[in-house]
Amino acid sequence: MPSPTLQPAYVLIRPQMGENIGAAARGMWNFGLDRMRVVAPRDGWPNQKAVAMASGAGRLLDEAQIFDDTGGAVADCDYVYATTARPRGLTKLVLTPEAAMADARARISQGQKVAVMFGPERSGMENDDIARANAIISVPVNPEFPSLNLAQCVLLTGYEWRRADVPSAASRVDALGDWAEQIEIEKLSEHYEQRLETAGFFFPEHKAENMKVNLRNLWSRMPMTRADVQMLHGIMRQMVRWKERG
Repeated sequence: MPSPTLQPAYVLIRPQMGENIGAAARGMWNFGLDRMRVVAPRDGWPNQKAVAMASGAGRLLDEAQIFDDTGGAVADCDYVYATTARPRGLTKLVLTPEAAMADARARISQGQKVAVMFGPERSGMENDDIARANAIISVPVNPEFPSLNLAQCVLLTGYEWRRADVPSAASRVDALGDWAEQIEIEKLSEHYEQRLETAGFFFPEHKAENMKVNLRNLWSRMPMTRADVQMLHGIMRQMVRWKERG
């Protein structure tokens, strides 16, 4: 069973080698983190090479949650960080590992569910994955050699998490209301995308897909409560009714 310590989930997106998954598990457990989620591992699951590399952290692999896609892996989360170089074409809050883990600590102490995403070893995360994140974690490395492997990224964020010394238990502070989960943001995005598609908003056709990614990115940047989401659904429904009456 996972430890009772409140902590972020670590999401490995399409990892390519079992050894890297195992090394990531060791890095997580070094700093008391044991919530691993794996999205579409290239070499299937379970993976014996991951088990061999994990050594004493094999329990994390036994308890890891496996998902087919990134959306499913972060669906229950309120706030998501992406460890990546700053992407072109997407506007995101960019944080150092130290600032990001301090922010994660504060959010978790308020009862939010938090995830940190890590991309494939060779190519990194695609914009479609990054668009689901609320903020980016960027490591201030040597610009002439910026490449970090999966386990290194896990270690850096895990160290900052541990250094922050999060209490093992925290009470929910809910002054602003219940935060919307990622699945609720996803449904809101789908609602607006469908209605805007019908209205002919995504034009010209060759720009439509990029416009949809940017719209999804807009929703993920906005910290929203469930009441906010319901209000935005209601606004769109009322606009459609008004148009139909006209």
